[in-house]
Amino acid sequence: MLKIHNTLARDKQEFKSIEANKVRMYVCGMTVYDYCHLGHARVMVVFDMVYRWLKASGYDVTYVRNITDIDDKIIKRASENKESIHTLTQRFIDAMHEDADALGVQRPDHEPRATQYIPQMLQMVEQLEQNGLAYKAADGDVNYAVRKFDGYGKLSGKSLEDLRAGERVEVASDKNDPLDFVLWKHAKAGEAEEVQWESKWGKGRPGWHLECSAMGSELLGNHFDIHGGGADLQFPHHENEIAQSEGAHGCQYVNYWMHNGFVRVDNEKMSKSLGNFFTIREVLKKYDAEVVRFFILRAHYRSPLNYSDHHLDDAKGALTRLYTALKSVPAEVSELDWNEPHSQRFKAAMDDDFNTPEAVAVLFDLANEANRSRSAEAVAQLKALAGVLGLLQRDAQEFLQGSTTTGGLDDAAINAQIEARIAAKKAKDFAEADRIRKALLEAGVVLEDTAQGTSWRRA
Repeated sequence: MLKIHNTLARDKQEFKSIEANKVRMYVCGMTVYDYCHLGHARVMVVFDMVYRWLKASGYDVTYVRNITDIDDKIIKRASENKESIHTLTQRFIDAMHEDADALGVQRPDHEPRATQYIPQMLQMVEQLEQNGLAYKAADGDVNYAVRKFDGYGKLSGKSLEDLRAGERVEVASDKNDPLDFVLWKHAKAGEAEEVQWESKWGKGRPGWHLECSAMGSELLGNHFDIHGGGADLQFPHHENEIAQSEGAHGCQYVNYWMHNGFVRVDNEKMSKSLGNFFTIREVLKKYDAEVVRFFILRAHYRSPLNYSDHHLDDAKGALTRLYTALKSVPAEVSELDWNEPHSQRFKAAMDDDFNTPEAVAVLFDLANEANRSRSAEAVAQLKALAGVLGLLQRDAQEFLQGSTTTGGLDDAAINAQIEARIAAKKAKDFAEADRIRKALLEAGVVLEDTAQGTSWRRA
């Protein structure tokens, strides 16, 4: 049985879906005012892996990952750029899709934009007001009365006395309590009309926390199975989502809360202030996208992920070994045999809170068997199991040789050097053959001599 570490329970729990064989899952997506960074890459890849495994396990999955296209940072960036909110957000939504596609991330079933769900948000605020959990402050904002919700703090495990306003919560004197957070922000002088909507409380726009509560409930129901996101969202964002949704609907919001770990850079937390902040597209200029995906997946999703060139180089070498095993024997197209011992180990690992490090270890065991026995069955099983993780689905030779020039040599130049080396060996000019091999290696090209001939890959 699948077990998931539930942040709410602080323990691994057996997964039981609300509806038989169906899973409804919501993941907090991107705020689109800039290019996606490595932290976003981890969220996208991790929950793509979860999505794939749930489907491979036979569940009918409805996966929602939202887009925040209205936010203080978006308004500020659009103003700085002297462009409309829509133009800004659409540009970065397109860029996000390009990055996700490169990383092999499947599109979610629904990708709602916050601005498309304003009526549902207003309805939720009105319900909270009727339930005595929301009030209009003197400054025109509508706030959530945190101390009136008995369950506040159950996700983060903190008492009300321990809690303080989160990063995106504006602490204002008009709040009844510093912990209260905004549900509906009143329109401010000078703000563009496109960020103002009519409401019974006056013109304004939704608070950030409200967006996910409204979209999740609208698309998945008031009570659904899984809610995911980065560890930084546990408090206050997800804590506030629970307060809003359960306060409005009077029922449990989510059964299983999943949070992936932080991305660190050379053992320091990634942040713009430290100057160690990397966008996905910056990383993809140096590394193949599948290498980045593999790097993310071979760490457990809840553990910290330490990014460095050394770790990416190591991931590249490891993925190269797997593709080399695929190259050794042609794989016959066949269905995945879940009764085969490697597959059973793989399934046991994935059912244990999506233990991808152990699942990847199984792939290496299969690769070793394929290299040792030259078994077409082992190669086919390796490719099929890796496919569950979105890996090893390219032509092995295409991955190993790459699509870029190395050391100033393109494919034609490399093949010409290989032919010259073959001719030198036939002429028994072994010194020249060794010189060519060494020169190619210095240019980043590795030659591999087999009974079938000489092949090459980029180092």
